[in-house]
Amino acid sequence: MEWITAINPATEEVIKKYRPDSATTVQKKLKAGLQAFASWKQIAFEERARILRNAATILRNRKQEWAELMAKEMGKPIAQGRSEAEKCAWACEYYAQEAAQMLKPIEVPTDATRSFVTFEPLGLILAIMPWNFPFWQVFRFLAPHLMAGNTAVLKHASNVPGCALAIQEIMLEAGLPEGVFQTLMVPSAEVKNLIAHPAIAAVTLTGSTDAGRAVARQAGAYLKKTVLELGGSDAYVILPDADLEQAVETCVNSRLINSGQSCIAAKRFIVVHDVLRAFTERFVARMQEKKWGDPMDESVDIGPLARADLRNQLHRQVMRSVQAGAQCLVGGKIPKQKGAFYPPTVLTRVKKGMPAFDEELFGPVAAIIAARDEAEAIRLANDSSFGLGAAVFTRDRQKGEQITAHQLEAGNCFVNALVKSDPRLPFGGIKNSGYGRELGLFGIHEFVNIKTVYIA
Repeated sequence: MEWITAINPATEEVIKKYRPDSATTVQKKLKAGLQAFASWKQIAFEERARILRNAATILRNRKQEWAELMAKEMGKPIAQGRSEAEKCAWACEYYAQEAAQMLKPIEVPTDATRSFVTFEPLGLILAIMPWNFPFWQVFRFLAPHLMAGNTAVLKHASNVPGCALAIQEIMLEAGLPEGVFQTLMVPSAEVKNLIAHPAIAAVTLTGSTDAGRAVARQAGAYLKKTVLELGGSDAYVILPDADLEQAVETCVNSRLINSGQSCIAAKRFIVVHDVLRAFTERFVARMQEKKWGDPMDESVDIGPLARADLRNQLHRQVMRSVQAGAQCLVGGKIPKQKGAFYPPTVLTRVKKGMPAFDEELFGPVAAIIAARDEAEAIRLANDSSFGLGAAVFTRDRQKGEQITAHQLEAGNCFVNALVKSDPRLPFGGIKNSGYGRELGLFGIHEFVNIKTVYIA
């Protein structure tokens, strides 16, 4: 039996080992989730909302505890962990307030005496979630779909088992009935069997593109709906009329959020030639000012990467890019100390064909790409297999709106701001960044039966 082990990426120390669920335990949990669905879907919106509001209170009241847990298990800087807990609370409160209206039947005039569309829950949903936002990724799925009347089982990333169990604890303490939400302590190899299980009605995954393809194949074989939020290589376009101070500050913050381990972190900075030198100088200086180290230190901006193998993979991508002609202006060296640390790194002269252009760099590495003019900058931004997020920086807001709304190819496009998720807005990607949406009105409709009712 292979234990599920939590390792502190900053110290390399084993935090705790967890016994995986046996096959019998998994079967019992799936049966319990299916049985709980029969009663949970009948619960009034008001009662579901009360439980979510309770969860929001627990998240806020114990946010320091949750932040410390995230810091220990995956290296998130402590202040960012508190913010993550707050954002989870916001999502709970938002859907507690809005879900009933979002799921209200829609009357449609036809030849019938009455015809309308209603939104009915699907059943037990399997959520396969990543380690990088170990609370937020779960709650942004859980809040809307519990309000919709579904039940859920969570297969969390194996390096954050404590976070997975903590979320289950929060929901039970909030008053959620037994079986409505459960954590499965199983390795990734068991996902295929979970998807195949007749108790599972649908699957949501946040993870890598390769993981998304595997889940889509497996779920497709059983005609089970999936929502996939996958990788990204977000392009931020810097136009000549941009406010460079504001653009640099926003770009650096976006690249380094969660120590650079975010699917919607800015990764490629496409700068029109007129401001390339000025932007690069300011960007490098700001990156060098950022402090990396112990994630429990309140003054630290960048913690370790979540695992040593991920840090080593990132370094190989940097080295391959340099060998292909990129120039490393700062960083790019593995520190000689314990922990999966990687320093803020800036690559220039990045071109298509290099890992820094073509692949997702999941860590504090920025790729600066030169463009002759606005048209080439937009072309380079779209010249990617990914399509999760993008941004443009310009003082001309009308131009910025036109570019983001109609020219940039991504699911989330921002003007003069870093790309981020918001419970009020749909979130998701296109191309190799996945399909389907989380959050907002569109997110809550992903795992419901959009049912036509026709009364002659």
